[in-house]
Amino acid sequence: MPARSRARKRALDILFEADQRGESALVVLERVSTVSDLNPLVSEIVRGVVERLAALDDVITTYSDGWEISRMPGVDRVLARMGVWEIMSDVATPDEVVIDEIVTLASDLSTDESPAFLNGLLAKIVSVKHRISID
Repeated sequence: MPARSRARKRALDILFEADQRGESALVVLERVSTVSDLNPLVSEIVRGVVERLAALDDVITTYSDGWEISRMPGVDRVLARMGVWEIMSDVATPDEVVIDEIVTLASDLSTDESPAFLNGLLAKIVSVKHRISID
């Protein structure tokens, strides 16, 4: 698995743990970073999602066709946040690659419907990203 893919998976682990425990993702990130050497992308994703959480959730709610954030499976909620953040913030990775990575993680870790849902949601975000902001 490429380093960026592993970093996204590790960021997912941290964000999901924080989401499930009702803990700050920055606290989880700090705890994890004290016991293992993390790829800088892990911290970048976690911090980016935390810093723009409300805006990310607004975008996801707007473009997810009636799905409220609170009704999404936890893994899907975190993957959607990560995907939207990376599409809106990371100019180094092509949008198609971000979507592929998120869909792959969903295929491995979530429900049977999750890959199609996330693919559709993130494709919509890509098509309108020039009109929206998470800053």
